[in-house]
Order: sequence, then structure tokens, then C-alpha cells
Amino acid sequence: MILRTASILAVALTAVPALAQTSTATTGEVPDDVRAIYDALLLPEVIDVVAEEGASHGEDLARTVFEGRPVPQHWTDLVAAIYDPGHMEQEVLASLAEDLRGQDTAAMLAFLQAEPGRSLTALELDAREAMMDEEVEQEAKERAAVALFQNSPRLEILQRYAEATDLIEMNVAGTMNNNVAYLTGLLDGGALSDDMTESDLLADVAGQEPQIRAQTEEWAYSFLLKAYEPATDADIEALIAFSETEPGQALNLAVFEAFDERFTDVSRALGLAAARYMTTEEI
Repeated sequence: MILRTASILAVALTAVPALAQTSTATTGEVPDDVRAIYDALLLPEVIDVVAEEGASHGEDLARTVFEGRPVPQHWTDLVAAIYDPGHMEQEVLASLAEDLRGQDTAAMLAFLQAEPGRSLTALELDAREAMMDEEVEQEAKERAAVALFQNSPRLEILQRYAEATDLIEMNVAGTMNNNVAYLTGLLDGGALSDDMTESDLLADVAGQEPQIRAQTEEWAYSFLLKAYEPATDADIEALIAFSETEPGQALNLAVFEAFDERFTDVSRALGLAAARYMTTEEI
């Protein structure tokens, strides 16, 4: 039940940071029910996918930062550290433990560990892995465009799921926050014009909202159509029903916030790192 946050900057940033800030929780302090939810959502595997995506995004960003010049090993090492799965796991678990405290985790596990929750979660992971391939992603987008044109009944069901989980709005907001964080990193690192202010950054990102929304909707429905293609309508209706419950809403929000915090942190960290290289002659 995770979607990436696709950025409209020069490079899409989907990551979880290994930054100086240390988690206050260790995996040993995470409650058993939260750990069980983490595992049932297949988040260890999702984090591995995110780390792999991160290495690719780091290479894309390097083409902008270094403008064809050789990429120093330090940059590659920095990107690898930022996407470190071990630190990512600690931070996500700590966030989930905080946000799920006092929530009905038994109801969450009852859905996730039984059918159709268990199978739907696996289908999402499979789709996430498959769509790392650009050709697969493009094919999924084309099929989604056809489904929209034909008023596909399956697409209608998935639109109701997106509404139940506030999927589009949360991802649009997350992307805009990430863009602000990245540009703030560039600004704080001295890579932007001296005349640029934080208000200018906010206004610039606000102007991107229509494009961000269009790209978010395209990716989200491409992903959902591909992920749930083997599922029955009854399976997805069960997912919608769970998502509309109080435990379903709480779980969706907790997972989104756990990753969105990481996305925002890493966007700013990469902005600062890029600025450092862009403002020195060492590259």
C-alpha cells in the first residue's frame, strides 16, 4: 500500500535518507504488533526496491550536477549512504511505532495477514519491482490511458480506492514538499541566485502543482491497474472497505507519513550535496 512520490525536478527523487539524525528507536524497541505490520506490508522488500531506485536516481542527478564531467566516487558513496536500507528500516519502524501507538493494530493485522490483504500486498510489491523497468512503466501508462478512454469499470473501482485513501492528494502534497526541500538544499548550499528567497521557492513549486497532479494521477493509476490486474473486483472492494475503516485510515496515514518524512529529508540532503559540488571547482 505504498506509492512512490515522483518529483518534477530535473530528477525524480524517491528515497529514504541515512542522515545524521539518529532514530530514537531501535528495532529491538519496536512493539511486536508494529513489527508484524511492517513485515505483513512487505516493507523490508519495498525498502530494498527504494534503495535500488535511489541508486538509479543518483546517477540521473549526477548528469545534471556534473554536466558530463566524471562523477567522483565520493558522490556515488554519498548516494549509497543516503539510500542505506538499514537506516531506512530504523527510521520507518520508529515512525510507524509512534503513529500506530494506541491504534487498533489487531484489526490491521487481521486484514493484512489474511486474504485478500496478503495477496494484494504481494501484487503491489511485484508491480513496484516490475515498473523499475522503463519499458514496463511506459507500457503500464499506455494501458492506463486506454482504460481511461474506454471508461474501464476496473479503473472506476480503483478511482474509488484512491478516493478512500486520499492517494492522489497525499502524493501531490508529498511531491511538492520534496521539491521545496530539494530547492531549499540548493539555496542553503549557495547553488541558486543570491536574489532567490524561500518565498520564491514556494511560489515556484506552487506553480508546478498542475503538472505534479497530472503526473501523479498518471503514475498512480498505471501502477494500480498493473498491480491489481490479477485481483478480482471483490478483492479490491474488500480493500476499499478496509481502507474506509478507522484502522484502515490510520494505517494508510502512518505508512505514508513514515516514508514521506524520509523523502523530504533526502530531497534536502541531495540538494545540499548537489550544491556543494556545483559551487566548487573540485568536480
